[in-house]
This record gives sequence, structure tokens and C-alpha cells, in this order.
Amino acid sequence: MKIIRQFPQIFLIAIFLSSCRTSINKDNSIKNLENNINEFSNSEKKRMEIKFSCGEDGILEYLDDGWNILKEDSQEKICTWKSVPATKDCNMEKDKGCKITKPDRIGEEKIYLLEK
Repeated sequence: MKIIRQFPQIFLIAIFLSSCRTSINKDNSIKNLENNINEFSNSEKKRMEIKFSCGEDGILEYLDDGWNILKEDSQEKICTWKSVPATKDCNMEKDKGCKITKPDRIGEEKIYLLEK
């Protein structure tokens, strides 16, 4: 008889203890998940592409900052343009239709793919 009377109390204590145990396990799994996310984000590498044109070159700043060059490419680029008259008799001030714009200075554009 005593066992039957104590059964509800034992049952409530068992529920209370088991519920505490699961909440502790959930907290640990959340902490482990946060650690895994931080480790994953640290393992990701950052990439960027930068371009320098017409004699500019600031790549050393990036290299000093810890970036590594993965790929380097260069291509020809027009740096400045100039306007010239289309004919000898053309007055560019009065007649805008006879003005021709053509490349003045041609330089090189360097494209870098960097990774950190």
C-alpha cells in the first residue's frame, strides 16, 4: 500500500529529473554547434578581384596585408582620349559634328585574383 501511495511522488520526481537532463543536453549541443560554425567560417577563404589601370599599381598594399595572388592577367586599355578635327577646315568650337574623339594614350590594365 505504501508503494502505491508513493508512486505519484516517485513518478513526479522521475519526470522532473529527466526533464532537467534533456535541457542540459540541449545546451551542450547548442554550444557544440556554435563552435562548429566558428571553425567552419574560419576555414573559409576570402577571394577578391582588383584591377589597376594605366600605370597604377597598389598590389603591394594587399600583399603586405596577407593576401596571396592566385591569378594575374593583363590587357590593353585606353587611358586617355583626345578630340581632333575631322577635316582641315573643321572648327571644333562652332561645329560639334566635325569633332572626332580618338585614343590618346594606351596603357595596360592588370587584373589580380587574390585570396586570403
